[in-house]
Amino acid sequence: MDLDPLFLSRLQWAWVIAWHILLPAFTVGLASFVAVLEGLHLFTGREVWFRISGFWTRIFAVSFGMGVVTGIVMPFQFGTNWSRLSDAAGNVISPLLAYEGLMAFFLEATFLGILLFGRELVPRWLHFFAALMVALGTLMSSFWILSANSWMQTPQGYQLIDGRFFPVDWMAIIFNPSFPYRLAHNVTAFYITTGFVVLGVGAYLVRSLKSPEEGRLMVRMALNLLALLVPLQMLLGDQHGLNTREHQPAKLAAIEGLYDTAQPAPLTLFGIPDDATATMRYAVEIPWIGSLILTHEWNGEVRGLKSFPVDQRPPVWPVFLGFRIMVGIGIVMLFMVAAGWVLRWRGRLFETGWFLRLCQWVAPLGFVAVIAGWTVTEVGRQPWTVYGLMRTADSVSPSLTGGNVLTSLLLYMAVYLLMYPAGIAFMAGLVRSGIQGEAQQREPVEGLQRKAPFSPPAE
Repeated sequence: MDLDPLFLSRLQWAWVIAWHILLPAFTVGLASFVAVLEGLHLFTGREVWFRISGFWTRIFAVSFGMGVVTGIVMPFQFGTNWSRLSDAAGNVISPLLAYEGLMAFFLEATFLGILLFGRELVPRWLHFFAALMVALGTLMSSFWILSANSWMQTPQGYQLIDGRFFPVDWMAIIFNPSFPYRLAHNVTAFYITTGFVVLGVGAYLVRSLKSPEEGRLMVRMALNLLALLVPLQMLLGDQHGLNTREHQPAKLAAIEGLYDTAQPAPLTLFGIPDDATATMRYAVEIPWIGSLILTHEWNGEVRGLKSFPVDQRPPVWPVFLGFRIMVGIGIVMLFMVAAGWVLRWRGRLFETGWFLRLCQWVAPLGFVAVIAGWTVTEVGRQPWTVYGLMRTADSVSPSLTGGNVLTSLLLYMAVYLLMYPAGIAFMAGLVRSGIQGEAQQREPVEGLQRKAPFSPPAE
């Protein structure tokens, strides 16, 4: 059997990053949620916010640790599997990744210690400040990682000398054409993902009667956030699509399953892409609407894949399907938010069993949408690593053998398939335990603090 090191390297990268991105998709939003809870506790003095914060901080700690373990192996692959990409683009990509480590990861790790272990040892304002710094660190991490990825999607601010990219304008590199749209779209997706997890956990705590007061607060806060972010995400996605049409038209054609240039272009709801014959089989289309959505004009032209050389077309099937999964989940999310608010206005939010159960079922949908969106972004960039300039086939390490990559891939798969179920089971156990223990643990500790000579004055 012929083991292709290029295919296996791509599969290995996809495996690692698909599992890893689930953690930032959760921790970025969760860090900000914890910071909000700490602020509410500081400024209102209500113990309920302290209990909820402690509950989610423990879950954050587990997911953050898993994120570190799954993320640390990715930079190594630049050297082991993608050395030619590292050699050609390292002058641009490496500083961006270094900024992420120096400015974001160290900030998170430093203040996470205070957040986790300083709950009874530092003043409330310092604990709140630590939560803010952890939240800021997660956002800064997203900033630098997405800047590096966006530069590979829409490169600028460089000069190409002897096959290597050299920076000439760092502001142009960092704030490349697709970066603002990708940053806003991804961070909003992360917040929505966290919001639905909080919604589902809150619904469970209400239904199980384990921590009904805290569960009600979680459901209300989640609905408040999602009522803003879900519609906003649709607007951000529209703007991101316009940017993609301008800078990556082949990707947009794959998203739409459009092989022939059309003016006006239909909106293809469903179909079966056939790259071999460059046709969309069994297409279900709505005339004109494609142009309206993609160009904001009734008669706008949308380029089809046939206008690009065959060797510069991305595979349509995963991009076409991934986009529709993402949009479909967005519609489900919008329904959930609308239904929640209608029930809330009628005063039946916590008496409607089917809605609370549904909140639990849809809690993981944000993760599915993130994976689908990432598939659209990365597969839609093919056959390039640096869009239009460096091919994926020219980026893989020259000395790799298929056997080497297959061995490491199988090891990664084994480790991840052990670690993720264990981590998820542990976090699920924390949820099933409820939040009541947080209040019980705090009273005796506070009693000890009042006697301690170094304790801060009561606020």
